[in-house]
Order: sequence, then C-alpha cells, then structure tokens
Amino acid sequence: MLRELGYFARMAAGYLDFARTPPAPDPRGLVLRQLENRDASFLGLMRQVVFANASNPYHSLFRWADCTYGDLEHAVRCDGLEATLKALHAAGVHLSHDEFKGKKPIERGGRRIVARPRDFANPLVRGALETTSSGSRSQGTITRPSLEFQIYREAQESLFLRQFLSTPRVIGALFPILPSTVGLRRLLSCLRLGLPVEQWYTLGGSLRDSAHYRLMTRLLVYEAGLLGHKLRFPTYLPQNDFSPATRWIARRRSDGADVLFMAPVSFSVRVAAAAMDLGLDIRGTIFLSGAEPLTEAKRAVIESAGAEIFPRYGISELGWVGHSCRQMNKSNCVHLMRDSVAVVGHRWRPPLSDMELDSLLISTLLPCTAHVLVNVEMEDSGTLGPACCDCELKAMGFTDEIRDVYSYGKLTGQGVTLLGTDMLDVLEKNLPARFGGAPTDYQLVEREGASQTETELRVSPRVGAVSQVEVRDFFMSEVRRLWGGSLASRQWSQTGGVRVVFEEPLISGERKINSLHLLSSAEKGDH
Repeated sequence: MLRELGYFARMAAGYLDFARTPPAPDPRGLVLRQLENRDASFLGLMRQVVFANASNPYHSLFRWADCTYGDLEHAVRCDGLEATLKALHAAGVHLSHDEFKGKKPIERGGRRIVARPRDFANPLVRGALETTSSGSRSQGTITRPSLEFQIYREAQESLFLRQFLSTPRVIGALFPILPSTVGLRRLLSCLRLGLPVEQWYTLGGSLRDSAHYRLMTRLLVYEAGLLGHKLRFPTYLPQNDFSPATRWIARRRSDGADVLFMAPVSFSVRVAAAAMDLGLDIRGTIFLSGAEPLTEAKRAVIESAGAEIFPRYGISELGWVGHSCRQMNKSNCVHLMRDSVAVVGHRWRPPLSDMELDSLLISTLLPCTAHVLVNVEMEDSGTLGPACCDCELKAMGFTDEIRDVYSYGKLTGQGVTLLGTDMLDVLEKNLPARFGGAPTDYQLVEREGASQTETELRVSPRVGAVSQVEVRDFFMSEVRRLWGGSLASRQWSQTGGVRVVFEEPLISGERKINSLHLLSSAEKGDH
C-alpha cells in the first residue's frame, strides 16, 4: 500500500509537470532534425553514458569486445549505424530480455555482470512521469521518461494522427485506467495537440479490485482540469460488453460524423463484432490499434463491419517503435520509427518457440530517452525491409518498415503484457503445489478466438478431480500478484478472456511440452 501511494504521488507530480509544459511548436521540424542527426545522437549517448561510466553494464560489454569509443565512431561513420550494430551483436554487445530485466546475469566468455533495469537508465535526463505496473511478487521495470521525452513522443503522435485526420473525425478511445498511465497520458497529449478525445471507454473491473484506481484516475482528471485541460472522465464498460462503445460510434455516424477510435487490437475487434451482432452501422470508422499483433482474422472482422484498422507498435520502456500509414491498410505492417530507435534482426530459436525467427534487436537513439540500450531483445519478432508505400512518413525519412510483428516470449493478448518467465513459476510451481500433478500437467495457450485473443489454461486429466472454477480463481489470484498482473486479471475477468479446459497439454513439433505455448506468426494467421 505504501509503495502504491508513493507511486501515485510521483506520477501525479509528473503528470502535473507534463500538463504545464507547452507542446513542441513545430512537431514535424523536431522529428526531422532528429532523423538527420540519428548517428550523432547514438554516438553522443555512447560517449556520455556508456564509455564515460565504468559502472554501466555496456561499458564492460564494449571492453570485452575490444571496442573503444574511437572504434565505434569510426565504424558508424564508415559502415553505417545498422551495420555497426550487427557487428557489435556478433561481438557480444547485446542484451537478452531477461538480462535487461535483471532476471539473469549477463555472461560472456566466462565473465559475468549482475545488472538491474535501473543500471540502464539515462543519467542525462531527469525523470518526470513515472510509469510501472502494479504487483507484489516480481519486480517490474520502472520507467521515468523525462519531460523532453514526453514532448518528443507527443510530436511523433501528432505526425501519426494527422495523416488519418485529413478529413474531420471525432475521436474515441478505449484505454485502461490506472495503474496503467496510457489512458491519461494519451488523452492529455491529444488534447494538447488540439485533437480532443470525445469519449473515453475503459474496463474498470469490480469495485473490490479497482476502486482505488478509479479514484486516483478521477483525481488526475480533475488535476488536469484545474490547469485548463478538460479531459473526459472514463466510461466503464459492463462485464464482457463492448456495445456501449459500438453504440456511441453508430450514434456519431448517424449524426454525420466520421470516427477515429483508438484501442488495443482485441478490443477494437470486439467493438466491430458488437456492431454486426446488433446491426449497427459503423462504416467508415478508422481503428488505430496496438498492444498485440494484428492478425488477418482480426482484420477480417473489422473490415466485415465496414471499418478499417491500422496497427501501431510501441514498447513501454522505449516509446514508439513503429506506426502504420494511411496506405498500410491491408497488412500487419508499420513504418520503423528510425528517428528514435535503430532496429536490426537476429535469426535464432527462442526457448518458448518451435521455429527459428527474426528477433528484433532495438537500440535507443534519443538524447532524452529513459533507457540507453544497445541491441536489446524485447522478445518481439518481425521482418525488416524497405517501406513499400508512397506516403508522407516515407518522404520525411521513415523509409523502413517492420512486417508481421508478434511477441514470442510474453503474453500480449488484449493489450496486457505478462512476461513468459513470470508465468512459468505459476504454471510449473504454484499450480502443481495447489492442485497436484507435475509441472508438465499445466499449460497456458494463447490462441485466436472468434473476436479476441483468448488465453486457455490446459490442465491434464491426470491431475484428478478438481473444480474448474477453483483452478481459474487460483490462477487469477496468482496472476494478480505478478508485476502487471492487476491490469491483466482485471481485463481478463471482464472480457472472459481466460478459460480452463481439462485436456492434455499441446505437444510441439519437436515432441516437447512447453508450459507457455505462444503461437507463431504463421499459427496466428491460420486461426
């Protein structure tokens, strides 16, 4: 309780500072200047943060790779940034997701570093709006983006949104309340950009588990209002019912207005599916959606309702990584935000997958970034290539695209993120200890349902006579204790996104039973 009170106090102070700080006067010019200076920005971060600080974990990685700052500068100038990053990866300058999160030590050639996420924080900036997730068992990554970073991300948001608003549209959103800061931050940014969100829907869960989050959210909306930013209070959706959002879109359409609606992918699909079930007209609506992969099955539901959907790809610790343009309306594809990150691919076979894939290695470039990272693996896969469109973003310099992005090491369905390594303890230790059986008798499968991503908890019949309700309730209580689990359990409970089945765990193509069975991009597209 004291930890959460401290978090809310720091977050409220940061939110207040952000609300008081004016937006960038020329968002496009700000982004163009960063694009032109991306190599210099990267080298500046390396010189000031890594090579000047012997306690930075990357300092040791560069030393073990026999790479001085002069070597790095020469390579970037002569070979280019991306080619240099690939060479650094081959030399051992990289981080796995678990190494970045502090879940395992960094080991190279018999040498070892014990690091934590805060060891990669950018000491050149002062954190403002603290973001994290609630939980009590595993430590999350606390990110404290600076005001400069917030202003820059807002400038990017301006470029993204305005390409979809060449003709007037009213804006609606389905974003979470606290402990996630996404809803409050995005609504405030839109308002500051002169693009107010007319209606904010959210999944509130029960009063028992979310009353304090509702209260704090309301207080922060009041706080913004005192500074002249009149934000919408959230409208809480009923249990497993997205029809209020659908009815609002249909009503605004009947008023003659077109709608831009922002929400996680599965929630966008649920809104569109409700329109077809109720016979409501939402034709012409544009959904801007992220937080999970956009599969062809999900796109088909949106398009059957006469709407369009465009993906966006962000990472909480890093900001925007990719965003689609108006021409990317038939694929799971985004422009790489090469102003703020550099991305290279690494071919390998991860522990929770049965196939080789292109893991995305991400490096930060912004001088105001919250974390300074080189070749960090965020357990996302995708295909890099030149952008195939002819849009304004490409003309500005966003000439690369990432296609078919999906996560292979964490659950991302319905806009929640839970680490696979955290879930393994629940599946292999806690459930067997409570109900009996072996670690291989429990398996979590993320699959595509008819209108949303669903999570299936498979329990082997060998476990014996146990109650489906009791297993689900215990599983959800364990999830709530994970870092990020409060939001996950609230959304899963309200959407019916988790179900328990008494069936044998699925066996992989290599005759293995993986406790966490995450679908590959090919499998996701087939459902």
